[in-house]
Amino acid sequence: MNDTYTFTQGSVPLLISVPHAGLRLAPAVDQGLAEPARSLPDTDWHIPRLYDFAGELGASVLVAEYSRFVIDLNRPDDDKPLYAGATTGLYPDTLFDGTPLFQPGRAPSAEERARYLEEVWRPYHQRIAQELARLREVHGYALLWDAHSICSHVPRLFDGKLPDFNLGTFNNASCAPELASRLEQACAQAAGYTHVLNGRFKGGHITRHYGGPANDIHAVQLELGQATYMNEQPPFDYRPDLAEPTRAVLRRLLETALAWGRETYPRTQEPA
Repeated sequence: MNDTYTFTQGSVPLLISVPHAGLRLAPAVDQGLAEPARSLPDTDWHIPRLYDFAGELGASVLVAEYSRFVIDLNRPDDDKPLYAGATTGLYPDTLFDGTPLFQPGRAPSAEERARYLEEVWRPYHQRIAQELARLREVHGYALLWDAHSICSHVPRLFDGKLPDFNLGTFNNASCAPELASRLEQACAQAAGYTHVLNGRFKGGHITRHYGGPANDIHAVQLELGQATYMNEQPPFDYRPDLAEPTRAVLRRLLETALAWGRETYPRTQEPA
């Protein structure tokens, strides 16, 4: 399983991780999917396009190529549940709405899934760890932004409509509370959008595992309501009219995080 991710190295102490935008399927997954899953409805659609200004900011960007239906990169390798109640695991077997992901008896074998763990999950996480270590060595600290999106209405997972911007910092265990507060303020200033900090989505494995303020690594997950930039039903079209204002807010959030970093680590020098 080659080309499991794409990675672009940047010049500022920020890594943007995009674990759920991949569309590639392993053969066993492709052959076994149930019909309702064939449109890949639980994908974090268009996230690389939505964040394509990241290069202008100097951020490093890591984007998974394989679908979460193969293996979920935002779950721990021991598949320990991250949330109480309905959720999906390391190897999803249902869609978010509870519909079976695979045809009866057609889920990948344990051997296939062990291969996905070694050849898809581990390389992605090795790259995160390597890049965060590099950023901290060069800059004295690192910022990790885990970029996600989700349909605004998923009754099985949450009641009503999800806020537009769902910031998760694992109850401020994954980043400095001051940074979380700055990001909340930036969301509050975005007219016409709703937001919440550590609501239904507090951050998945990536945020919880890598974020550690005591180690000068500050991780934030953003779960973005897809109604802010796309049509939420197949064929899941990107909506530039919606997306452009949303992109402006996303850019402001990342610029806020970078400004906070410069203020908090003032003696850190940018590389020559």
